[in-house]
Amino acid sequence: MGNIIGVDLGGTNIEAGTILDGQVLKSYKVGTQAAVGGKRTMDLLKKVISDLMTDETEAIGIGVPSVVDRKNGIVYIVYNVQNIAGWDEVHLKTILETEFGIPVHIDNDANCFAYGEKIYGKGKDLSDFVGVTLGTGVGAGIIKNGRLIPDANCGSGEFGEIPYMGSKLEDYCGSRFFTASPFGSGYDMAVSARNGDVEALHLFEEYGKHLAWLVKIIVLVLDPQAIIFGGSISKAFDLFSDAIHANLDGFPYPKSIENLKILVTGQTGSGILGAGSLCFTPAGNQD
Repeated sequence: MGNIIGVDLGGTNIEAGTILDGQVLKSYKVGTQAAVGGKRTMDLLKKVISDLMTDETEAIGIGVPSVVDRKNGIVYIVYNVQNIAGWDEVHLKTILETEFGIPVHIDNDANCFAYGEKIYGKGKDLSDFVGVTLGTGVGAGIIKNGRLIPDANCGSGEFGEIPYMGSKLEDYCGSRFFTASPFGSGYDMAVSARNGDVEALHLFEEYGKHLAWLVKIIVLVLDPQAIIFGGSISKAFDLFSDAIHANLDGFPYPKSIENLKILVTGQTGSGILGAGSLCFTPAGNQD
């Protein structure tokens, strides 16, 4: 696959870029303007794609924070920081293929991240791994036998919704863990921790303990070769990775933990690359 376009469509921003040989050559980032309404978001999406299109563009891949009908390219209720008004059921594949005349492939953004790691990143030489995005929410894409698992409703990997400590894992492994702290954000906590702030360092240890539970659940359910973390919080991986490992002691199947690789993405532009990876072997066409 030569020249392709990857689009990371979020509730806050649309990030898109031209990809060639695994490199993002040209990219744009614009506000989604979700509150204005779905038509405005659609117009912005078409404009960004149009600005990136050339005669050499072969396909478009789009990641969305939503459940997707992969076969028919229908997006159901896009949400992230805020809903995209009016996007309760959007036949996005049909709309964009009619507009641009080239194949369009659509999937959940966490699935895109995982498949992007398989095509471009640290999952290249792995056949079974889970890509976990740590950000506003906690999502995961599952690679089995080198492919995204062909689940029925594009809903697998939503580990953040698992009940945990009177709430759910997402509240302890996503951004709400940091916004509930005295530091207010993961970025500010990381800055303080790297400056030696004892409370910030302690809170990152606590965060690592919560992630260890997420790791245990993934291993019990899937027993993968590796877990690859991505998303904005993963940029502070060095501050909580030791705590993850320290809290995996006592796992009932120690060999699985011993063999497990816990990694962090090395990609920049992972949202764009992940979406673009759909153009290789789209999840809905892996039979």
